Formats: sequence, structure tokens, C-alpha cells
Amino acid sequence: MTMLLQTMAGSPFGGAEEFFVRLACGFERVGIEQHCVVRPNEGRNAVLAASGVSFDELPFGGRLDVRTPWNLRKQLKRHKPRIVLSWMNRASRMTPSGDFVKVARLGGYYKLKNFRDCDHLIGNTRNICDYLIGEGWPVDRTHYLPNFVDAKPGAAISRAEFNTPDDAPLILGLGRLHDNKGFDTLIRAMAEVPGTYLWIAGAGDLKDDLLKLAGECGVADRVRLLGWRRDVANLFATCDVFCASSRHEPLGNMVIEAWAHGKPVVAQASQGPVQLITPGESGLLSKLEDVSALAADLRAVLDDRVLSDTLSRNGRAAFEADFTEDVVVAKYKAFFDEVAL
Repeated sequence: MTMLLQTMAGSPFGGAEEFFVRLACGFERVGIEQHCVVRPNEGRNAVLAASGVSFDELPFGGRLDVRTPWNLRKQLKRHKPRIVLSWMNRASRMTPSGDFVKVARLGGYYKLKNFRDCDHLIGNTRNICDYLIGEGWPVDRTHYLPNFVDAKPGAAISRAEFNTPDDAPLILGLGRLHDNKGFDTLIRAMAEVPGTYLWIAGAGDLKDDLLKLAGECGVADRVRLLGWRRDVANLFATCDVFCASSRHEPLGNMVIEAWAHGKPVVAQASQGPVQLITPGESGLLSKLEDVSALAADLRAVLDDRVLSDTLSRNGRAAFEADFTEDVVVAKYKAFFDEVAL
């Protein structure tokens, strides 16, 4: 009997998908017996394999995909897990119930219809847990378990790689090129933060729109879209300040990552950053959609070394207290011990 079986039907890129890999590898390091069923993804699955995580691949397709549910039943019969942990909507919907404890992990404010047959729900923020309870999910079956990030230090890359002067203040943004990430607001703010350069690492459908906007704002010569990158630690080692510009962000893994790498954080006041950041101590929060306020906060951090160092130091302390791998994996292990059949 396997202790844990995980099902993940993730997108090619995304924060939840990256955290799944970190968590599965963290479970492996502490000896939690597990098997994972995932979509094909060369990059992520290579990391699982390198860490010794046992996994199989299934398509997790649309409504007409009968192969995945059939094979999931075979996986469950083979491994006989005590706990099944499904990730988000599709995997939870396609994973059948059975003689095990079914748990779903939510990183957003999803509709509960896909999780009705679950025994327990995990929210990675307290606000998500409050939302679940407000939607009628039982309090005693709702659990807050936060994310952790990889804190391994990176090495600064050559700014010349992206035609950026060595002495120019450098702002970093991370995430899918999607409207929720607010990169349009950040690019507009760049017009009010002269002399600085902006690197945005991420892929998505808005690339051309964002490049066009940078031209309209007169900042195209200072904005670089890097595409999807796996060397996030190196990017943090290179930048001067991290900007979490999202207008919709349930958690904000990126904030925790910046803290872990000792970088000051400026963020729009979306859901996740508001829960994480103590304004003026572990970061700065600007009013949503206020371009000038975001620009002013960026200038404040870049112009005031004492403020920058204070935000970096306090952010790192917040990371070490609540968001390290050791802390979070121990919380998951205690949860499994509590609910396992």
C-alpha cells in the first residue's frame, strides 16, 4: 500500500505546477512513500525523475477523454493509496473516489462542484480557506497549508545578455503574460521611473500587446520580455527590486521567492500580497491600478538603500519563519498522519 498518490493536470507553465514539483521532491527527501500521475511535461517531469519521484503520465484531456479516468482507476488499484491528493479542478474532477482519503489542494477561489466528493480541502492561503467555509465546506475538513519556494542562491547573469547597462537599476517581474498579472500597469509605471530597466520573465498570449504598450509609453528601450525561464534564482540574483504587479493573485509565490532570495518587494495590493506583506516592513503595497502609486513605491525602494535593506531583511525573516521546505513539508506530513486511513 502506498501512502500517497498525487494527480496533477497542470498547464505547461504556472506557479501551482512548479510548486507541485517542489512539494513532490520535498516529500521524496523526507521519505514519504508516493506515486504521482501527471501530464507529459519534459521540463517538470525531468525534475521529478532526477529526484527519484515515481510517476506515470496521462493526458488529462477534455470531457471526451476516457483514457485518463480509466487509467487512474488502474493506478489506484495498483498502488492502493491511503491518501489521494489532487491538484485543482481537472485532476480533482477526473480522480475517482475510493477506499482512500481524497484530498484536493486549491490555490484559487474555485467552484466547489469539482470537489464535492473530497474528504478534505487544502487552501494555500487563509483567505482561500475562509472562502471555502463561506461556500459551505465544513470547517473541520478545511486546512491551511502554505507553499514553500526554492531558496537555493542563484548566480547573477550578465545584463549584457538582455542589452541592459550594468549600472542601471533593474526591476524584475515574473509570471504568465496574462491580464491577471498586471504587467500593463507595471509597464505604464516605468514611464515614471526614469533610468530603470524592466525584465519580465514569462510566456503567454499578451507578448505582442505588452511590447506595443511599451512603445506607446516610450519605454520600449528599457523593457525586456525574457520568455519562460527556469533560472529564477539567477534572475533574482541579478535584479535590484522585485515587483509583484498582479491585479488578481490568490497567493503570490513570487513574493515568497523574492523574500527567499533577499530582494525588496513592491506589489499591487491584490489578494495574495495583501495577506503576505506587512507594508513598510516586508514590502510596499500600492493601490490596485494606480500607476503613479506603483511608480512612487518603486522609486522609493530604488532611491533609499536603508528602506531597501529593511524590506529585504524582514522579508527573508518572514520566509524563514513560515515558508521554508522543512516547515511546509512537516505541516503536510502532520496533516497526512492526521487524516490517513
